[in-house]
Formats: sequence, structure tokens, C-alpha cells
Amino acid sequence: MDYIIFALVGLVVGAIAKLIVPGRQGGGIIMTAVLGCIGSLVGTAGGQALGVVSNTGGTHWIASIVGAIIVVWIYSLLTKKSGGPA
Repeated sequence: MDYIIFALVGLVVGAIAKLIVPGRQGGGIIMTAVLGCIGSLVGTAGGQALGVVSNTGGTHWIASIVGAIIVVWIYSLLTKKSGGPA
């Protein structure tokens, strides 16, 4: 059951991040959930390492969204198609 909840949280966080990051990122619903899950892990771990994420309050959600924004931005840079020579 925890994996299903984690996937749903990843989907929500990934969708929010894709709405915030400008441009077209591509990928479907599965990629959105994967990017959101990775971003959630990165954001929460980074926030805890910096000491800004506590076990109480909504700081986990904020850290998850910030982490997902970073992951989606990196993903969009890696999958960006260059126009090439004209």
C-alpha cells in the first residue's frame, strides 16, 4: 500500500512541477510519476540535510515540489531536441 501512495504522491508532485517549469517536457503519466517520485526523494533528503525539513508540518510537500521542479528542469534539458543546422 505504501508504494501506491508513493506513486500517487509522485504523480501529483510531478504534475505540479511540470506546470511550473516552462516549456514542453514530454513524457506521459508514468514519466510524470517517476520524475515526481525522484524529485520527492531528492527534495526531502536535501531539505533534511540542510535542516529545513522537519517531521511535522507541510515542509515535506514543499521540499518534494522543489525537488521535483529541479528534476523536471534537468529532465527537460536532457531531452531537449536541438534545432540543428538549418
